[in-house]
Amino acid sequence: MNEDKKELINQLSNLEQEHRDLDDIIHQLQEQKTINLLQMQRFKKRKLMLKDKIENLKDKIEPDIIA
Repeated sequence: MNEDKKELINQLSNLEQEHRDLDDIIHQLQEQKTINLLQMQRFKKRKLMLKDKIENLKDKIEPDIIA
């Protein structure tokens, strides 16, 4: 495995962890009855942005080649 691929896998792992952490934070905030809607929107937007980055990295690591 080359160094570039290792770096991409490392980045992917970090982004997936941050995505899970944000998911946990969002669930905790929803369970509390004092929800800051602006803060919640920011977390959700960040989570969607991370999801897009994760998908892009997965495509770089293993491209989906259609024969």
